[in-house]
Amino acid sequence: MIRMTLPRSPEAIERPVMQINWIAKLRHLLQVIAFALGIATLQYAFMPDKPYGPPLVYSLFIATITWAVIDLGRDLFPSSAETGWPQGWAGLALVLGGIVLGYVLGTRIADTLCQYYGWYPPGAGQQDPAQLRSSILITAIAGMVGSFYFYAVNKSAYLQRKMTEARQHASEARLKLLETQLEPHMLFNTLANLRALIGNDPQRAQVMLDHMIAYLRATLGASLAPTHTLQAEFDRVRDYLALMAIRMGPRLSYALDLPEALAHCPVPTLLLQPLVENSIKHGLEPKIEGGHIAVSARREGDALVLDVIDNGVGLAGAPDGTGFGMAQVRERLASTYGASVAIELVAVSAGGARATARFSLKI
Repeated sequence: MIRMTLPRSPEAIERPVMQINWIAKLRHLLQVIAFALGIATLQYAFMPDKPYGPPLVYSLFIATITWAVIDLGRDLFPSSAETGWPQGWAGLALVLGGIVLGYVLGTRIADTLCQYYGWYPPGAGQQDPAQLRSSILITAIAGMVGSFYFYAVNKSAYLQRKMTEARQHASEARLKLLETQLEPHMLFNTLANLRALIGNDPQRAQVMLDHMIAYLRATLGASLAPTHTLQAEFDRVRDYLALMAIRMGPRLSYALDLPEALAHCPVPTLLLQPLVENSIKHGLEPKIEGGHIAVSARREGDALVLDVIDNGVGLAGAPDGTGFGMAQVRERLASTYGASVAIELVAVSAGGARATARFSLKI
């Protein structure tokens, strides 16, 4: 038996579901009430000989009913799921309908209350044509101004969300590009060294191949996520240094210091290796007798500080500190932590150089 599945129509495609933010609705209502109080106060200021109660009651009921129709009604339109406002004629019709309905219902309720409290005799609120025209004009202007204000606020929030999403996508794409730049750079050097060892020292080549497999396995796992634990980053650096130690022999020694309390802190992947590679290339390889590399992590207040220290030739190989490794780390940290990142490359008094990266600690 063959079962056929018909493609869904465009109407059946899942659309974004509007999640009503009642806190935002309450905030909008309070803003509308404050706006209505301002209008009533302004009317009273121009007519101080008349009581303050009637304009206050009319403003409050007209404004709150208009708000309820527009602000609650806009969530009924599917087109407002992302932007927060109906698109096209639907949005305009909603505003006009809300203003008309708010004026009619608000005026009727206010008429009843004013008559009940003796501010107006029955029907007095509808007898003055000048007052009626003024009331309609004020309602129309206030309704349009208020609607435009909330539309602008929703539009600004929508554009802000889109900009944030675009920045996140751009950061992810930039990080992926940096990874694709770094991985072949290291891989080709390692393969070239492995090829040379196969003929001269098969046993060391076997050990190097084992470390390379472990390193590539860690790299594949790290590529699935933009961050991993600091422990995973140190493990990856250990595999890399083991590979380099096979190639350089006794010319390279290293030490890694990771406090247990920081082992599970999340950090961007491929963070330490460029600094270590920078130390080997510009610090230890130019030195005939080689040297030592120390990689450490520590906490200073709310910051995580990572150090890569070598006792090589110092900054002679990279005097401006703008090599590929430093630039790569600076880009990765800036994409994740913004302007709060500090990274520096300085000479060590005893000889060599220290690369330090400082950024916000996340636990």
